[in-house]
Order: sequence, then C-alpha cells, then structure tokens
Amino acid sequence: MPEEEQQQQAGDGSANPAKTPKQLEKERLKAEKLAKLQAKLDKKASAAPAAAEKKEKPEKRTKEVKEAALYTAKTAPGEKKDLSDPLPDAYSPRFVEAQWYSWWEKQGFFTPEYGRDSIDSPNPNGQFVMVIPPPNVTGSLHLGHALTNAIEDAITRYHRMKGRTTLWVPGCDHAGIATQVVVEKLLWRDEKLSRHDLGREKFIERIWDWRREKGGRIYDQLKSLGSSYDWTRVNFTMDPKLCRAVTEAFVRLHEEGAIYRSSRLVNWSCTLRSAISDIEVDKVEIPGRTFLSIPGYDEKVEFGVLVKFAYKVEDSDEEIIVATTRIETMLGDTAVAVHPKDERYKHLHGKFVVHPFCTRRLPIVCDEFVEMEFGTGAVKITPAHDPNDYEVGKRCSLPFITIFNDDGFIVGDYGEFTGMKRFQCRKQILERLKALNLYRETINNPMVVPICSRSKDVVEPLIKPQWYVSCSDMAASATEAVRSGELKIIPEHHTKTWYHWMDGIRDWCVSRQLWWGHRIPAYHVSFSDSSIQSGNSDDEQYWIVARSEAEALAKAAERFKVDASKIVLKQDEDVLDTWFSSGIFPFSVFGWPDNTKDLQTFYPTSLLETGHDILFFWVARMVFFGQKLLGKLPFKEVYLHPMGLHAQLVGSNLDPREIEKAKAGQKQDYPQGIPECGSDALRFALCAYITQARDINLDINRVLGYRFFCNKLWNATKFALLYFSGEEKFSTELSSSDAVNQMDAWILSRLAAAIEACNAGFESYDFAAATSACYAFWLYDLCDVYLECLKPIFQAGSEQQQTAARRTLYVCLDFGLRLLSPFMPFITEELYQRLPRANPAPSICVASYPSNTSWRSAKIESDVEFVQKAARIIRSARSDYNLPNKTKTEAYIVCTDATPNEILKRYASDLATISYCSKVSFDSAAPAGCAILTVTGQCEVHLLLKGLVEADKEIAKLQKKGDQLVQTVGKLTQAMQASDYASKVPAEVQTANETKLTESRAEIERITAAIETLKLM
Repeated sequence: MPEEEQQQQAGDGSANPAKTPKQLEKERLKAEKLAKLQAKLDKKASAAPAAAEKKEKPEKRTKEVKEAALYTAKTAPGEKKDLSDPLPDAYSPRFVEAQWYSWWEKQGFFTPEYGRDSIDSPNPNGQFVMVIPPPNVTGSLHLGHALTNAIEDAITRYHRMKGRTTLWVPGCDHAGIATQVVVEKLLWRDEKLSRHDLGREKFIERIWDWRREKGGRIYDQLKSLGSSYDWTRVNFTMDPKLCRAVTEAFVRLHEEGAIYRSSRLVNWSCTLRSAISDIEVDKVEIPGRTFLSIPGYDEKVEFGVLVKFAYKVEDSDEEIIVATTRIETMLGDTAVAVHPKDERYKHLHGKFVVHPFCTRRLPIVCDEFVEMEFGTGAVKITPAHDPNDYEVGKRCSLPFITIFNDDGFIVGDYGEFTGMKRFQCRKQILERLKALNLYRETINNPMVVPICSRSKDVVEPLIKPQWYVSCSDMAASATEAVRSGELKIIPEHHTKTWYHWMDGIRDWCVSRQLWWGHRIPAYHVSFSDSSIQSGNSDDEQYWIVARSEAEALAKAAERFKVDASKIVLKQDEDVLDTWFSSGIFPFSVFGWPDNTKDLQTFYPTSLLETGHDILFFWVARMVFFGQKLLGKLPFKEVYLHPMGLHAQLVGSNLDPREIEKAKAGQKQDYPQGIPECGSDALRFALCAYITQARDINLDINRVLGYRFFCNKLWNATKFALLYFSGEEKFSTELSSSDAVNQMDAWILSRLAAAIEACNAGFESYDFAAATSACYAFWLYDLCDVYLECLKPIFQAGSEQQQTAARRTLYVCLDFGLRLLSPFMPFITEELYQRLPRANPAPSICVASYPSNTSWRSAKIESDVEFVQKAARIIRSARSDYNLPNKTKTEAYIVCTDATPNEILKRYASDLATISYCSKVSFDSAAPAGCAILTVTGQCEVHLLLKGLVEADKEIAKLQKKGDQLVQTVGKLTQAMQASDYASKVPAEVQTANETKLTESRAEIERITAAIETLKLM
C-alpha cells in the first residue's frame, strides 16, 4: 500500500482492525502464487522474440490430388475431337469419352452403307446383322443392359473391323404393363387421378407425353456406353411401321388358324386387372406359415398352411375331409375327387357332399390324378380357380363357377361372403367352418406363392375369354431347326432347356387387359336389327379379325350375309402381350410386311444375343413367327450370356424399401462413393466375366482394376510416343526378318499369339479368352518386358537397332489398340488417333482387325519364357533380401547344360534389364557372398549380395516374417483338421485355404534358405 494512503487512513481514524495470524498467512500464500505466475509470464515474454527468430515449422503437406482432366475445347457436336493439345498426364474417362461418339455417328461409321455403293452390293467378307433385345421404355438402364450391350457391341465392332457389311439395329420396347404401371403411379402421385378418371384416349396421350419426355434417356445411355448402333434405323415397338406389322401378323396367323379365341384359366393380377405372362409371375418359395404384405390389405395375409375341413356326405352321417392352401376357393368347389381304386371311398362313388354355404350338391367323382397316399386321399375340385382342377373339371364335365371378379372380390350368392375381398373372405370362412364344426386342423405346408412381378399381388387363376396362339406345330418346327443344326444355340447346354420348353409347349395367351399397347385387331359383331340373332362375346363365330374396321365390316357382311348398314362392330378392348410385338421384331424393323430392300438384304439376321432367362419367352417366339410368317429362321445362331446379379436403378418398379436397402449397403461398401471407372473399364470387366457359368456377380473392385489397366495403357502409349519425335510415319507392314533386335522378334510373336487368341475368342464367343489375351499382351508382354528392354536400345543402341525398334513398337501399339477396340472403343480411339500412322483409317472402329499371325515363333517364345523364369527367380530373391530396384547387383550363371547357358547368354542384356542386374556373367567363377538360386536342375544363378545387404538386420527381418508365416500355417492346419471342416466350410474357402497354406509353406522354405545364405556373409 502506498505510504500516503497509509497516512490518510491513519489521519481520518478509519483504519481497519488488526488482522489475525490466520488471515496474514492466507495473504502471504496468495502473494507467493501471484509472484510465481508473474515470473512465468515474464519468462514467456522474454522467450517470445527468440521463438520468433526460429524458422517456422512447415505445415504437414497433404498429398496433392490432381483433378481429372476434362475436354474443354469448343468442338461442335458431330465434329472431330481437337487433338492439338498433348495427352493429359493421367487417364481420365471424362476427357477420353468426350466428343467421339457424336463424331462416329455423324461420319456414318455405324451404318451398313459406310464405304459401300449400296447395302446389297456383294461383299467378299460377308455381312453381320443383329437386332437389339429392345429394353423397356420405362426407367433407366441397369447393369443387365450394360452386360448385354458390352457383349453385343464388342461382337458388332469386331465384325465391322473384319470388313463385313455390319448392321446392329437399335430400338425400344413399349413394355405394356410396366409402362402403364409407371404412368398410373405418376398420375396418382401428382394429380390423385386414376386412368379411369381420364379415360382411355387421354390416358394413352399421357403415356405418349411421358415417353417423349423420358424415352430418349435410354438411347443417351446406350450412346454413353459406346454402343455402335445404326441410329438411322432406330425402332420403337409402338411406331406406326411396327404397329402395322403387328396387326398384319395377327391377321395372317388368325387366317391360318394359328390364333383363336377361347375361355381358359389365365394368370390374373387383381391389382392390374389384367392377365399376365408366366415370365411376369415370381414363384416365391416359403418354408411354412408366413405372413405376406399384399397390395390393398392393411394386415399381412397368412400363407404356407394347409387347412383341413369336412364336407358332409348327403343323407349320411359320414364326412369327407379335404385340405386346401386357399380356403376361400371352397366357395367355387363343384366336386370332391377320389382315386377310383381307393377302397376307403368306393362305397361313396356317385354320391354327393353338401356345400355348407350354398345349396350346391358336389358329386364325388373318380380321377386317377388323385394321390391316394397324400393327405386323406380326397381332393376338393375348384375348376374355375386351379389349373389341375380345371383339367379334372373338363374330364368329369363339372360346372366352372367363378367366385372372384376382376378386382378379387367375391361374387355370387354366398350370403355374408359376397362382396368381400378374397383374403378377408379367407379369414371369415375359417371362422364359419369352426362355428359349423367342419374345421379339422391347420398344419404347416411349404409352398410356392405366385406373385405378380409388376404389382406384387398374389396371382389368381381365373377363367377368361382370351386370344391364344396355337404353338404345337410351330414348336415342332423350332425343335427340328435345332436338332438339324440349322439353328445353333450357344452354349450348347441350353439346347436341353429348348427341347424341354418345346416338348411341354402350351398355347400362348396373348390378350392383356391393358390400355397401353397394340390393341387386338378383332371386332365383336352385333346387329342393329333385332330380328337378326346376335351372339355373346364368348362365341368366336361373332368375332372378326381384320386389318381395319372397314375390312372387318366387309368380312362380317360376307360371313353373316347381312347388309353392312345393319352391322355394329366393337373392337376388342384388350391389347396384345408385349412379347407378341417383340416376337416379330427381327423382321418388323426392316419394314415387313412390305418387301423392302432392308428386308431382302438383312433378313435373316446373323445372330441373336441375349440373356438365357428369355430363351423361351422371346427367342422361341421369334423363331415361331419367323418360320411361320416368312418361312425362314430369323437368325442363324443364338448366343445366351450369363445373367448379371444386380438390382435395377431408381425409376424402375423396384420396391422402394429394396432401393433403400441397396443404397445403405452401397454406402457401407463404398463410404466415399463408387470411384469413376468409365465406360471402357466397365465394358471390359463385363466381357471378362463371360464364361460358361449361368450367372455372374459383378465386383466393382474388378471394374476398378480395369480402370487402372486403362491408366496403364494411357501411360505406356504416352511413354512409347516419346520415341516417335520426328515426322516419320509408320505402317503395320512388317516381316519377321525386319526384327533386328531379339526382343523385337519376341514381342511380334507374342502379338501374333494375342491376335490368334482374340480372333478365336470372338469366333467362338469366348470373350474371357479374348479379354485375357489383350490384357496379358499389354500388361505382361509390352509394358513389363518389351518397353523395359527398349530403354537400353534407345539410350545406347545403333541407328539400325533404334529404327527397327521404332517400327516394331509402332506395330505393337497400332495392332494392340485395334485388338482392344471392340471392348474399349473410347480410349483406343483417343490413342490410335495420336499414332504416327502412314496410311490411317479415319477411325479405329473402321480400321481392319489384326489377322497377321506369321510372326509367331514357338522357339523364340520358349527361349524368352526361360529367360523370364530366371529373371523372376532373381527378382524374387532380391525381394527376399529387401533390395530396392535402384540397387543393381551382379548375376553369375552356372549351367551344366549348354542349352540353357546358350539361351541366357544370347539374351544376357535383356536378362540384366528385367532383373535389375548391373551385369550377367558367364564362364567366370562367382565370388564369395552370393545367394545360389536354382532355375532348373542344370542351371543356377549366383546372385552377389555381399556389400549390398546388412546381414544381421536382414536376418532379423526375415526371422520375424518367418515367425508370422509359421503362425499362419499353424492356424490354417488347425482349422483344416477340424472334424466338420469339409462339410461346413464352403468349397471356395477350402480352395483358398489350400492355396494359402501351400504358398505360406513355400515362402517359409525360401526365407529359411535366405537366412542360411545371409549367415555365411
């Protein structure tokens, strides 16, 4: 406290009372703390200038990620890509794929007219024609379409490059049910209207509006994949040209008796209010009692149970117990069937049981289809709602009573049940049977539930008057075509499926109760004059099939001998099954029924390529109609690819819950998103997957691997082009004698092997072999070996050697890109355009596909393979001893046989290059401090390590690695010795474990040998 303040306080008599010792001690401690704090602050302040003088620590640098290159040149669509700028540093799919497709299309490369005077002028190379399996106009393309297009475009591009007149026809299917469902959902979502609120004409207008808005999306996606279609011949199955063909086909088939009208059981979707085809019925297997969500029901519905109940025998105390999985159908029962030889029921033959809910008497009939040993040996018969019962009903002349309307509500005189929904009725009938003491028991029953793939409703068998195609005669012709070899199905094992379908063929219901599609060209006849007898809609006599209403009127007047003015026509409200228009697609696209130039030139087509799942639903029907209507098979070969296990994208009819589940799984697998791979990598991956298997499961990491392969192509070509700095242009004309350098002859031989493998692969549809040959040539032969061996030549070789090397390298690049082009059209075009070509084709897609295999030399390849084996052994040893590539070592070859010695001596410089050796010595003693490596029993490599490795440190590293491997071997051995290993562990895991065990043991042996060598140093 300042002195004057003390004096003031003393003077005015206001001083504080004296402090206690405790208070004084507290203040002292506080003062000490403050002093310490001040000392710290002073020290920090004095240290600050010194710290400022120190060099600031640089911030931790993060790895710089370069943005992918983009094509930014102002090039108009259809104009050729600007190639004046150098290639970007790294491969970028967006850069590479830009601009090329529109240029290809504008140049007309994909049309059969390209380079020809006319389409029908003879071509000594032949022709190749194929039509697209038309994708549905709904939604977006999915991986299944990508798989189909990758294969088909590779095939098409191959044939085009072989010089054949080539045509691949694009198109789109109107997809009757799928499209109608999509537009109905949109209409309800946006306007809360049903199609019935709009009416047929306005609803169809809405579908056309939707198609005009969304339909082009599919074609854009096909172009982005690089699919080389002739877009001047694109077709939509609802185009006027194809509509006319559909009408003509129906009329002709009807006139020949191949189409008729009949009332039969069909697959009925109550939600869609339409019959559906077998392919649109998902057969869902359930193991027993299961509750399923059904459209239109708040509560889940029970399936997978067998309900037993009793029918009382008329005028008797006896009863017959029957069982059913669909208890509601008992309202439509018209009989109980027993086996005629079943002793238990012989006394009841000809008697009746009484229906509990109506006045109907049900006869007890005999039919051998009944299995005496199954259940009670008695079966309820509902002819109008079950396929088996339908046949029994026909054999036993039973009444066919329909109890459901088109919406699935109970109809008929059934008291409280009338008007109920079918599955509500199911529960109510069960309660009433219990009340009447007729219910016996409910037991678990594994079963198959037929589900409509479009609406997810349970399919109901209903009797409907429909139009049918008689298939038996056409099936016989189709069977004979395959048996005779006139039609070839590839892979051949699918012929068994073909024969199975043909042998068990049933007539095809082609009526669909929809608004969107090809309306059936059939007219029901009635008369305005009441004195003329009219028929009902079930009577085929009163139906006229015609190309137009005017023609129908003339035909009706002729048939009924009535003046046309008294005839009233009403066209069938139904449309045709979408597969009908798809069945005539191979010739309707060429203008049939007109005898157009396209039809004369391109029909029959060369190949039909599609997934094996529609062998019957589409392929067979094209064969039926081609043979029936044109007298020719629509194609010579059918190639059926495996099915891709995939999910459709958003915008399809996929359950939203399934979409969300897929999204969640994708996010878990790829938290940073799926890397951009590009069309080329995707196409190559899909083709590489194609084997004889029935299904493929695409691994995105494999696609990513091929994206890295694209980058390898990019860098290799970019590096190789550095050797072509002058103005000289090169051709692919090169003979084996032009190969001055030894490795030139080898790489040409490897190129010839790849050419041979690729051509053979395409001709036999072995795409895995073709892609493997391309991949191996570029990666393992050109990049890993040949380009490495060229470096010493261009650094110190003679002018003659360098000239020969350039010519050989050019041929490898040119032909190597051409081999790849059918699989990877974008990157190969980008790189091909930058080659110093002497006689360039305008585009790689119309350049000739390589066929020269004269360079092939088994002797050269065998010799270099031996050299590579030695190099691999040396590199493996270097890896074991942790020698980096930049550390060169010396190799001493010791051979007891002259042949391997001579081979290695001839390729000594190349061996040194690819094994990172400073020199390779022969005929001189190896110094001390070498690791001895065995190439063969007659050949060793002594690799000098002394002075290059620190023995103690390397021994410690190897021992640690060896210990880890010993643990791995121990764990694997223990797992494989478990008693249930063979039965519980999947076969592929067992194989992987065997491989890992073998490799680990081999590595342990190598490490042990390496340690022993190091101990001697």
